[in-house]
Amino acid sequence: QVQLVESGGGLVEAGGSLRLSCAASGRTFSSYSMGWFRQAPGKEREFVVGIAWSGRLSYYRNSAKGRFTISRDNAKNTVYLQMNSLEPEDTAVYYCAARLYGSLWSDESMTYWGKGTQVTVSS
Repeated sequence: QVQLVESGGGLVEAGGSLRLSCAASGRTFSSYSMGWFRQAPGKEREFVVGIAWSGRLSYYRNSAKGRFTISRDNAKNTVYLQMNSLEPEDTAVYYCAARLYGSLWSDESMTYWGKGTQVTVSS
C-alpha cells in the first residue's frame, strides 16, 4: 500500500512558477514509476509528466515540454514537479499517481492516487 500526499499548489500569475511535491509512504517507493496528472474543470483527467522508478527516464505531454520538469528523490520518498512559464490553461487539480508495473501513462494504469492539489494560473 502506498499513500500519496501532494502539496505546493496555489494561485500564480501567468508566466510564474510553482513547485509541486508528492510525498509517498511505504518502503518500496523507489520501485514505483510516478506520474503527475491534472484535471481542469469540466474536462477529463489527463497525463502531464511521468518518471520511471530509476529516475533515468521521464515522459512529458507536448504542452509540458520545455516548461515542466519532473524529478524524484528516492531517499526522501518524494517526487517533484517544477512548473515554469505557467499559462491559464494549466489551471487544474494536479494529482500524483504511482504504479509498479506496466509502461502506460493512463488513469487505468496507475495504482495509487493522491487527493490532488489545486493550481490556478491567472491571466
